[in-house]
Amino acid sequence: MIHPSAVIAKNSIIEAGVKIGANVQIGPFCVIEGNVEIGEGTIIVSHSVVNGHTRIGRDNYIDSFCSLGEVNQDLKYAGEATRLEIGQGNRIGKYATFHRGTVQGTGVTRIGDNNRFLENVHIGHDCVIGNSVRIDHCGIIAGHVEVDDEVRLGAQAAIHQFCIIGRGADILPQSCVVQDIPPFFAVQGNRCKPVGINEQALSGYADEQVLRSMIRMLYQRMYHCGEALEVVREEIAQLQKEYPLFECFEHFFARSVRGVIR
Repeated sequence: MIHPSAVIAKNSIIEAGVKIGANVQIGPFCVIEGNVEIGEGTIIVSHSVVNGHTRIGRDNYIDSFCSLGEVNQDLKYAGEATRLEIGQGNRIGKYATFHRGTVQGTGVTRIGDNNRFLENVHIGHDCVIGNSVRIDHCGIIAGHVEVDDEVRLGAQAAIHQFCIIGRGADILPQSCVVQDIPPFFAVQGNRCKPVGINEQALSGYADEQVLRSMIRMLYQRMYHCGEALEVVREEIAQLQKEYPLFECFEHFFARSVRGVIR
């Protein structure tokens, strides 16, 4: 079903059964097949392939030569009806590859809203990407990774499978992440080491200066005082009673199984 207001280049191929919303624009040499839904106002520039059980929300911008919803790279995948879901307001740069999930994982790769992906970004199967995330050129995320809101992944940085990246974390360019990164911490290197906190991600919050001081204090206690994580978590539990932002730390630690970077 194609909405009459959609504009589709004549040399693009749209399979029967694809759902295309109002004011969608699809440029030349695109192939849209399978159980694909494209929401209102989304633009696909040219030479892109969207297939599988893929749902793309409203007002996304997808640049040329992208592959979305393609068969994942897990050797156990046997053609099951797994999914890719993309929210709204995302900008996806050239040559991006986002793979569908697996039945061994959650069955879905999920992208949130208002994210910015630059060129040559890869997001593997069963990943969960939050909102307002930025991934720079050639950023690579392996399967089963969770990236919370407002994270930045620098150019040519990579994240190992099953890692969890807390809200507002900053992974500097050309870094390799193999363990979990707490919220608002900055990391660098191969393998990553903590190098401070992400000051920019804390801009604009109410009580901004107080929050900065408290997160610096947590960073100091974890990495310079050598306190056990259990002790730090007890402090966080007290802080979140007054400052709801600290709930993201508890949410992070509750999911962390690979261990936190040191």
